[in-house]
Amino acid sequence: MKNTTLEITGMTCANCALRIEKGLARFPGVQSATVNFAMETASLKFQDGTSTSQLIDRIRSLGYGAREQTDSNHEAGEQERLRSYRRMLWTWLASVLLSAPLAYTMGAHLGLEFLPVPEWLMNPWLQLTLAAPVQFIIGWRFYAGAFRAIMDGSANMDTLVSVGTSAAFFYSLYQTLEGNAHHGLYYETSAVLITLILLGKLMEARARGRTSSAIRKLLQLQASTALVERDGREMVLPLEEVHAGDILRVRAGEIIPADGTILEGESAVNESMITGESLPVEKKPGDSVIGSTLNQFGFLRIRTEKVGSNATLARIVRAVREAQSVRAPIQRFADRVSAIFTPTILLASAVTFLVWYFFLEPQSLSGALEKAIAVLVIACPCALGLATPTSIMAGSGRGAELGVLFRGGEHIERAGSVQVIALDKTGTLTRGEPKLQISESTGLRSVPEILALAASIERNSEHPLAQSILLAGKAENVDLMAVEDFKVFPGGGVEATLSGKTILVGSPLFTESRNIDIAAVSERVEDLEARGMTVVLLSVEQQVEGIFGIADEIRPEAIPVMQELRKLGLELAMITGDNRRTAAVIAEQIGIDYIAEVKPEEKAQAIQEL
Repeated sequence: MKNTTLEITGMTCANCALRIEKGLARFPGVQSATVNFAMETASLKFQDGTSTSQLIDRIRSLGYGAREQTDSNHEAGEQERLRSYRRMLWTWLASVLLSAPLAYTMGAHLGLEFLPVPEWLMNPWLQLTLAAPVQFIIGWRFYAGAFRAIMDGSANMDTLVSVGTSAAFFYSLYQTLEGNAHHGLYYETSAVLITLILLGKLMEARARGRTSSAIRKLLQLQASTALVERDGREMVLPLEEVHAGDILRVRAGEIIPADGTILEGESAVNESMITGESLPVEKKPGDSVIGSTLNQFGFLRIRTEKVGSNATLARIVRAVREAQSVRAPIQRFADRVSAIFTPTILLASAVTFLVWYFFLEPQSLSGALEKAIAVLVIACPCALGLATPTSIMAGSGRGAELGVLFRGGEHIERAGSVQVIALDKTGTLTRGEPKLQISESTGLRSVPEILALAASIERNSEHPLAQSILLAGKAENVDLMAVEDFKVFPGGGVEATLSGKTILVGSPLFTESRNIDIAAVSERVEDLEARGMTVVLLSVEQQVEGIFGIADEIRPEAIPVMQELRKLGLELAMITGDNRRTAAVIAEQIGIDYIAEVKPEEKAQAIQEL
């Protein structure tokens, strides 16, 4: 069994999607077919004996275009949609210019005597000249769509529009040729209706383009090239030419091109674009790394393991696309209604004409025709077939921009019945940016002096903890001094020489590993760590002289949001990879249950246990 997603062109309404879906479902070997009008895609599951090219040919035989969806042609498709949108915009503007004079004459029909209507605007030949291009050039797309539907033995929105506007136009043309210049002319009806429906199409296209930007933003996270070791040489290759098993060289400050395992080097990797965690993760040989994350400090030599469609970022993009393509239960119901809606409306319009012509206004052809046309054009099922998929598309797209991935429309729909909400800590309940909370001296120097020393050294580091100390120093206007022999110890701290003295800034564990006694400050270190802070020590010439407490601040909106969610009767839980002490402090301040020390791959299990 195989799966594929095709990009489809030429659809004009939700019934077009249903027509393609039915045509594919009847094709030998196809197990399931789901066509999404809003996303212009078809998701297919079919047997091994059936090929993708056969399915594309089947779609083309129905009068539509199709091609297999890949990252490369997806971008080309986006460019084509942008060009199509611009063409549609200019077409609509032309329709507005031609329809505006006709729309103005409607004031006379409505009895709005305060609107002066020049006699020349009421000339039937002028109205015919204005309405004909709108009807047959601008509105040709509706005739084409209706013809395709009729050839397939069905009816769609284009059928309603073309039948309704054609009835109005040709009746007016008949009256014009008969010389009835001021009786029963409905040129403005056909032209204005086509203009308004095109406006709706324009808004639909704009919504699709806005939602697709979420996927584009995800794809922009990845590197475009990679430095690869091959045949004893180093070469820069496009990402598409990198294979599993290749050896990559990644320098500090570069994006890691692909998922893999570190063979050589130590560094801290910023994985926030994938995991949401703001603090960099310390990496050493044997550790795995994720493509599209940022190598912040050291050189890394990596063996690639997952590339292309198997890479983490590609799977995230695929999850977003699948969520936008899969129908929610309510959408399937709307599609079933749309399938029978058009024939029903055609029948209702015919009945309306007959009742009006023979019973309500006997022998009044214009009156009966006007009411029948009104039934046709007002009942267009466009919104019925488009509202739900567009809502799912917009919701999943906006969610992706905010880091929330829905695995399908069903889950968006079921969100209304959620009873428990599980939240990550870093970047969700907290700002995701460590901030210096406490600066203390052991008594050998003043607090401004120890802050100046630490900030002078940390300004050479890009680590978020280092940046929090540097920002605090700048806020206090301390004097930053030049340092020498700056060294970084990934996962521990930094060392430098200032005025001939060796100074270390790092974690208590790192400080102890450099044979510095921290017994005098160990109680204070434990106290700060119990309050959920990360402790950094400043040591000068093997003696601890400063203590810094750094913590991720709680978002100001976090507590009121949690209170509002509780008022809705929801249970709340925080799931975090942080240690229990830090988690407990944050949870107590916010007033939320918590599960701590949970690895990223274990969070799904933790949610199931809730």
